[in-house]
This record gives sequence, structure tokens and C-alpha cells, in this order.
Amino acid sequence: MKKDNPDLEDELRPEYDLKSLSVRSLGAGRKSFGGTIIRLEPDVAAMFPSADAVNEALRFLMRATREQQFSASTPHPNKPVESD
Repeated sequence: MKKDNPDLEDELRPEYDLKSLSVRSLGAGRKSFGGTIIRLEPDVAAMFPSADAVNEALRFLMRATREQQFSASTPHPNKPVESD
């Protein structure tokens, strides 16, 4: 490791306190700030231009699934109800 060059002039203002700063981890082990990270396979990720597009598609799928479950549990008006 090289020693600091004493001839270099410090350009930082004296009011900057860099001793209180911490180094942020990078990569998979970094802290999560409340969000869950989901890793998409490359072929799936290639279909979406952004994270917002992925979320929109998944919300659409959730609505469609809910509607399908609702319509399956509700008797159809033109279909006779079968009894066991």
C-alpha cells in the first residue's frame, strides 16, 4: 500500500466529517431496504423493459386469477346446479 503524498493539497472542506461514513456492501449480501429482491431468469427478464413492467404484468395476472376463481365459485345463471 502506498503512503499518502504529503505534497498533495487537500481539496475537501474542513466541515466534511468522513470518519462517520461507513462502506456499503455490494452484491448479494448487501442490506435490503424493505424490498424483496427477486431474480428473474434471463429469458424472462428479456421480455420486460423495466421492473415496473414486471410488476404491472404480475398484478394483471393476480387480478385475472382472482376473477377466474370468483367466476368458478359462482354458479352460472344458465347452467343447472348439480347436486350429489
